[in-house]
Amino acid sequence: MSEKKDPNIWQGFRAFVMRGNVVDLAVAVVIGAAFTNIVNSVVKGIINPIVGAVGTKNLDSYSSCLKGPCTGTGDSATGVRILWGSVLGATLSFAITAAVVYFLMVLPMAKYLARVEARRKAREGTHEVIEVTELEVLKEIRDALVAQRGSGRDGR
Repeated sequence: MSEKKDPNIWQGFRAFVMRGNVVDLAVAVVIGAAFTNIVNSVVKGIINPIVGAVGTKNLDSYSSCLKGPCTGTGDSATGVRILWGSVLGATLSFAITAAVVYFLMVLPMAKYLARVEARRKAREGTHEVIEVTELEVLKEIRDALVAQRGSGRDGR
């Protein structure tokens, strides 16, 4: 009995994996992982040195002491620190990622889909006008034929 269920389970799993949206999601995850490395490199190679012109080069070193005395770093640190520099770095990474994704992927795709939809509506609109025009012409032909029959009977 389990022999019959196993193929059904595997067939269901295969159907799930082969759906378009699952494959698209897998591709997006792989591209996103690769893109994260690029963004991190931009933040570490460009943003951090610009911030470093004002203070330290590493954003992670920026912190505020909430409860003192704050001495030391890492595991040997004393006091309660708020590591706002690492939050700022993560926020910059997110903002850069979001901007690049929006301007290079979302916005062009939205414009493309809008153009496709406009073309589709234009084709449908043209098709409807042609159908209405043909219908009007057929009505006119019918009316002309009815008028000819009526005038032919009157002449007899």
